[in-house]
Amino acid sequence: MTAPVVLITGARAPAALDLARAFAAAGYATHLADSAPCAMARWSKAPAGVHAYAAPVARPEAFERDLRGLVARLAPRLIVPACEEVFHLAALARRWPDLKARLLAPDFETLRALHSKALFGEICVAHGLPAPETWTLEGPEDLAALPPAGDLVFKPEYSRFGVRTLIRPDPARLAGLRPTPSERWVAQRHVAGTEVSFYAACREGRLTAFSAYGSTWRERGGASYAFEAPAGRVTADLLAIATTLAGVVGQGQFACDAIIDADGRAWLLECNPRATSGVHLFDRDPALAHALVGDGPSVQAAPATPRYLAPAYWLFGLPAALRQGRLGDWRRGLGEGRDVIGAPGDRWPLLGALVDSLRFSAKALLAGRSLAAAMTADIEWNGDRP
Repeated sequence: MTAPVVLITGARAPAALDLARAFAAAGYATHLADSAPCAMARWSKAPAGVHAYAAPVARPEAFERDLRGLVARLAPRLIVPACEEVFHLAALARRWPDLKARLLAPDFETLRALHSKALFGEICVAHGLPAPETWTLEGPEDLAALPPAGDLVFKPEYSRFGVRTLIRPDPARLAGLRPTPSERWVAQRHVAGTEVSFYAACREGRLTAFSAYGSTWRERGGASYAFEAPAGRVTADLLAIATTLAGVVGQGQFACDAIIDADGRAWLLECNPRATSGVHLFDRDPALAHALVGDGPSVQAAPATPRYLAPAYWLFGLPAALRQGRLGDWRRGLGEGRDVIGAPGDRWPLLGALVDSLRFSAKALLAGRSLAAAMTADIEWNGDRP
């Protein structure tokens, strides 16, 4: 019997690799694809194949042509986006019924509303979910009408990894902010507390996969590379929130960042309608694959020990630990935690991840961008109409 095929896009992401391992363990012929070279994915034993397509931002017509050819050759049962190419896929799905039937994602307008920090705030209000008071900014008059900036956080409406976020800015920093109708910003009431996140997936409005996690180490831009399950009632509160949001999303993957305040209440900050680091907490369990397909029971991850991305943990974490006087914390995390890129019997992706990191770093240097921006420039979606 021929194994069913699944296609995972966004192969550059470590989450895509762990998704591939989960699907392979569940008996799927798993294929990965991306518009960037991905040594991490290519050097893994998990995928049956790794494919390339054109960058959807720079070459949308070629992207569609490549994707149509890939779908025709592989005939995947399911297409699982791992990064922001999900927006470009969902836009294509509006005029390509066969893609829509295979794509694990909500419709384009739902994706847009989840990704928009302004519209997501409206979703939270409409469904009674806890979120800080949010204002949408389109010009100087909106800035002038705000409460004192020392009580606020400012973010572009469409952004990722905390890029350009201003937390309780002073007047000098706020003076450089220039929101326009075509490049809107949002202001959120600042909530002091501990940052947490969750990853979830749903089918037909029913939550099928869930993991909650906190970031123990992160890059200066905000991307985390070490994480563990939160303590106390936080997981149960986030699970209830995710269950409600599953009814909004319908089908697909979604993840949210939140703040736990001094009273233990979770406040939703933003949503990322794609795979995130929460995938790693499932430890490549085939049950996750079945939950995403929709032919298995709901699954919840609750690992007892931390997880980390080994290349980033060494390259970024060790220097940060030395700067911050946290070498003891770093060593404990290394000893108690588990790497998610190098799996038993599949260690070569560790070297591949280093190669990918060097490639993206060179790209960032040549373009005068941050590493985070260079890693998403060819796939990110910032509110443009498809």
